[in-house]
Amino acid sequence: MKLLRPVVLAIIFAGAFFYFTTYRANPIFPVNWFGRLNKVEISEAAGPEALDAEEQNNISVYRKSIGSVVNVTSKAVTFDFFYGVVPEEGQGSGFVIDKDGHILTNYHVVADARQVEVTLHNRKKYRATIVGTDRSHDLAVIQIKAPDLVPMVLGDSRNLQVGQKVYAIGNPFGLSGTLTRGIVSSIRPVQEPNGGATIDEAIQTDAAINPGNSGGPLLNWHGDVIGINTLILSSVGQNSGIGFAIPINTAKAVLNDLVTQGRVRRPALGVRTLPIDSDLAEQLGLPADYGLLIVQVVPDGAAANAGLRGGTERAYLGNIPIMVGGDLIVAIDGAKVEDQQDLAQVMNNHRAGDKVQVKIYRAKKKMDVTVTLGEARDQV
Repeated sequence: MKLLRPVVLAIIFAGAFFYFTTYRANPIFPVNWFGRLNKVEISEAAGPEALDAEEQNNISVYRKSIGSVVNVTSKAVTFDFFYGVVPEEGQGSGFVIDKDGHILTNYHVVADARQVEVTLHNRKKYRATIVGTDRSHDLAVIQIKAPDLVPMVLGDSRNLQVGQKVYAIGNPFGLSGTLTRGIVSSIRPVQEPNGGATIDEAIQTDAAINPGNSGGPLLNWHGDVIGINTLILSSVGQNSGIGFAIPINTAKAVLNDLVTQGRVRRPALGVRTLPIDSDLAEQLGLPADYGLLIVQVVPDGAAANAGLRGGTERAYLGNIPIMVGGDLIVAIDGAKVEDQQDLAQVMNNHRAGDKVQVKIYRAKKKMDVTVTLGEARDQV
């Protein structure tokens, strides 16, 4: 009995300790016999919080657009060092532009492809045909036969403002239906790598664009397409906050040719020109200190047929002979023209057969001349 008494007392003391420190403090036994909580107490929100205006707009743009954005998979064949055939697969994005199944994407997404497949947002896959390509603008139109397609709304890329909110939707790294957001960072000309297409007035954005986004839409806050995502500048091959999109107006100017003829009838004014600055204008006695002086008109070209005149007198610019005395182009369709880049931008917004209003100086006389643009060969 003497030996059992200490054991009994120890059990009594242990029970009392448990009663006062655990059971009495919390009678529902939150701690089990192994020292673990039986119930975790957390703080929960009273209900779903209301979305703010910006979140609502993000969701609205996504829901409006996602059904029209597609994943484009191209399959090509290359050759290894031993001239063995090596299949190669690439991925990009695109978007539906009409109910007939025409899809706009980048030329480099489908270049050299032997087979093109399109996956819709509902995961249905369709074999696509290449309808038309425009390598110089990095644009392509492909087509699928699918029911109930919803085309995207093509907006207007003129007068975009730096700081304007934009959205990119595409399939970066094959992750379909991805939305990113940013702003217009700048509007600038940029050339694609390896001597690729030069994009006049490219839309620079910090919206995350990665491999697989090429060919997908860049949208304004209404959900209208204002550009086609095409290029990133990065030392690591992925988003670094500098992406570029082709202005949608550039694409709209050539869409009809791509769909109906499979190529672009690039417009040409049919002139050789010399850019004018204030010093040269003073030397030549010109009435304006900017513009393009017509040195030569192409025989039977658009300018010649409209009555524009080239130079008639030989002069020298340093050691280079030039012809002076021709018309001085200062504006086209109301847009100021100062150099060949301005002229190229005007041409990018038109196609062969369009009529443009060319403002010129002939000697000291200011004139407006209507010119029907011709089709480019090796002329401007």
